[in-house]
Amino acid sequence: MTTATESQRAHLHGMWSAVAPAWAEHAAYADARGADLGERMLDLTAVGSGDRVLELACGPAGLGLAAAARGADVVLSDVAPEMTAIAAARAAGLRNVATRVLDLEEIDEPDAGYDVVLCREGLMFAADPARAAAEILRVLRPHGRVAVAVWGPRERNPWLGLVFDAVAAQLGRPVPPPGVPGPFSLAHGVDALLAEAGFTDVRRGELAVPLRAGSFDEWWTRTAALAGPLATILDTLPAPARAALSARLREATRPYAAADGALELPGVSLVATARKP
Repeated sequence: MTTATESQRAHLHGMWSAVAPAWAEHAAYADARGADLGERMLDLTAVGSGDRVLELACGPAGLGLAAAARGADVVLSDVAPEMTAIAAARAAGLRNVATRVLDLEEIDEPDAGYDVVLCREGLMFAADPARAAAEILRVLRPHGRVAVAVWGPRERNPWLGLVFDAVAAQLGRPVPPPGVPGPFSLAHGVDALLAEAGFTDVRRGELAVPLRAGSFDEWWTRTAALAGPLATILDTLPAPARAALSARLREATRPYAAADGALELPGVSLVATARKP
């Protein structure tokens, strides 16, 4: 019998497969948006030549490719085969990069196989994040390092929080629904999650990651395409509802608009690092 968690997990996996084409289209943007955060994660874990690195929930794999550029041997992985295909295409010709389809809640890799595990903006979507943290611990070698980035509190990330608020108002129900993991589900407690899994030297910091767009239309088109939890909802809306939602969001983002129509919306990522004993 399929449990509620298993059904939720299957839904989340399908969701990321469905939005993979949009992530391929906007891969360069995703790289630029996450560049500073990625460098922070690589610096904190001291990734370098000789390290064996696993990136989980890699998407278009900008972070893992940056690790490879530092000389590490990298495995790029995602639960969605469509995402790993994107990663493989972008890594073509790199001898120190491989790709695998892996579920971060059940990592099909041997014990103690990696020096570093990286996961940027993926762990918060796990149906069972504690299980995922335990799996990360398992695949790390003794004294191995991990860096996990998740989005900070919703109120400090209006670039996406405003969208959730507007969609919820349009639909007349909470988004995401209660009990369903979303982008802000680990905004509090990601460091405790690692500590409870058995990691040591657990630390947490934050990094400002504002979102800049040349116009409202540019921001909304890209956000609607890339926001996995929302994309499937938006696809079901009839045209009048989508138009009403766009108008609602245009008004909500007005405080963040410059005179020329460009937008700059605040964003904050939390970065937790730790070591395996």
